[in-house]
Amino acid sequence: MTIREQLENKIDQKTKPPGSLGRLEEIALQIATIQQTLNPVINKPHIIVFAGDHGIAAGGKVNPYPQSVTAQMVYNFVNGGAAISVFCNQLGIDLLVVDAGVNHDFDASLPIIHSSVGKGTADYSQENAMSIQQVKECFEKGAAVVNDIFQKGSNCVGFGEMGIGNTSAAALIFHHYSRLPITDCVGRGTGADDDQLKQKQSILDEVSRLHDLTAAIHSAEALLTKVGGFEIAMMTGAYLKAKELGMVIIVDGFIATASLLVASHIDKTIIDNCVFAHCSDEAGHQHMLKYLNAKPLLHLGLRLGEGTGAALAMPLIQNAVAFLNEMASFDTAGIDGKTI
Repeated sequence: MTIREQLENKIDQKTKPPGSLGRLEEIALQIATIQQTLNPVINKPHIIVFAGDHGIAAGGKVNPYPQSVTAQMVYNFVNGGAAISVFCNQLGIDLLVVDAGVNHDFDASLPIIHSSVGKGTADYSQENAMSIQQVKECFEKGAAVVNDIFQKGSNCVGFGEMGIGNTSAAALIFHHYSRLPITDCVGRGTGADDDQLKQKQSILDEVSRLHDLTAAIHSAEALLTKVGGFEIAMMTGAYLKAKELGMVIIVDGFIATASLLVASHIDKTIIDNCVFAHCSDEAGHQHMLKYLNAKPLLHLGLRLGEGTGAALAMPLIQNAVAFLNEMASFDTAGIDGKTI
C-alpha cells in the first residue's frame, strides 16, 4: 500500500462514520502526505508578516489611507495591538514581523527582522516597481527567514502582509495571470468608497496597459519587477523555501494568495503543501481561489490581511492532526465498525 492508501485506511478506521469529520479528514490526509508519515505533527507554527510600501500609494491614488500607516502598523504589531498580534497570542502561534521595504527608518533595536531592500517600490503607474536585482534579493531574504524558523524546529508557517496599496499590486498580478478584467480583480482594499474604487479601477487599468499585462511576460520574476511589492516578492521567496523544506503552508487572503500565485508559476508543486485558510471578502479573491482550484476552510468575511485568516485556521489544522494521531480506531476501542 502507498502511504496515501495507508492514511485513508487509518482515517476510515477511526470511531466515526466514514467522512463524518468532513474537511478535517482531507486536511489530515494532506498534512500526513506532505510529511510522508502516518503520524504527522505540527511543530512551532509561525505567522510571518512581511511589510513594505508601494510607490503608487504615496500620492493616495489608489488608497484612502496615507502610506505612513504601513510603518505605524509595524509598531502596532510589535506592541501587541494589531489583530494578528492578538490572535497569535491567544492561539500560541509565534509571530515574526519583517521590514521588507517600508518607507521608514526603524531603530535597529526594534524587535523585527530588518531585511529592507528599499524605502518602498517605485510608482508602477510611471515605471517599473523594482529591479530584477531587488526581486532576487527579496527571494533570498524571504527564504532566509523561513530557513531560520525551520532550523529552530518549525514545520508549519502562514504568511501575512502589511502595505498600504498592496491590494492594487495583488489585483494586477492576478489580472495578468487570469486575464480577467481589472474590474473583476480590484476591490476596496482598506475601505475605498464608490468614487475611490472607480478611480482605483481606472488607474490600474492604465497601469495594465502601460506594462502590457494582458500579454505574455517571460517569467514570474519579470512580472514582479513591473507591478510587485517588496513584501509580496519576499513572501514569494518564503513560499518557495517553505515548499523546498517540506513545510505545511497556510495561505491567508488576497495579497498572500497573489504571492502564492507568483510562486506557483515558479514551482507548480507548491500547491500540494498549501492549506487555504479562508475566502477573503476582498473582490477578486473568490476568483483567485477558483483559478487555483482551492477550497478555503473559513468564510468569515475577513479582508484585513496581516495573516489573520491563517492564524484563525491554525486550530483546525492542529485538530485535524490530533484526531488522526489520538482518536481511537474500532479495533482499539472494541467497537463493531459495522454498527456505526
